[in-house]
Amino acid sequence: MTPIELAKFIDHTLLAPEATARDIVKLCEEANELKVAAVCISPSLLPIPHGLLSGEIAIACVTGFPSGAHTGATKAFEAAGAVENGSIEIDMVVNLGFVFNSMWLELGEEIAAVRTSISKTTKLKVIIESAALTDEQIIMSCRVAVANGADFVKTSTGFHKSGGASLHAVQLMRATVGDSVGVKASGGIRTRESAIAMIEA
Repeated sequence: MTPIELAKFIDHTLLAPEATARDIVKLCEEANELKVAAVCISPSLLPIPHGLLSGEIAIACVTGFPSGAHTGATKAFEAAGAVENGSIEIDMVVNLGFVFNSMWLELGEEIAAVRTSISKTTKLKVIIESAALTDEQIIMSCRVAVANGADFVKTSTGFHKSGGASLHAVQLMRATVGDSVGVKASGGIRTRESAIAMIEA
């Protein structure tokens, strides 16, 4: 896989709470140079990338980030606002309390709330924090996400103390969702070799 081919799988991300407008401009310049798939930023910084990105680079935004402990209504409101401000991809963090307590109905309801708050053409990526979960919790979280309109299931925020993506988690997520939705690996991927292994999982 060439560097250009690999870049098409990457979201160039800046979610540090201290990120400034100048930082986002630099992020977009780097994204253009690298020809990545998207830039992913926080909601308050969304207006900045407009007119700065070339080609087909998408604008992605997070909701319920990074803890996922917000209400479903709050996540839906945040997602809708992000779309109004130009985001075409939403990365939603699930409520881990729902997952740990097997509250699958409630988990589905919050995902559905975000899904219905945004357009059908807006990609919804559901972040499950796979490193914090058992295999059974990963499987159930993925099933609930797919059943409630997710376009992708995503491993991690990169902010949770449990860590980021693992090859095992990505393989399990892919086996669970099949070809019905995408699987996104995020967090702790530091080498070209590990990135390619995740893509091929």
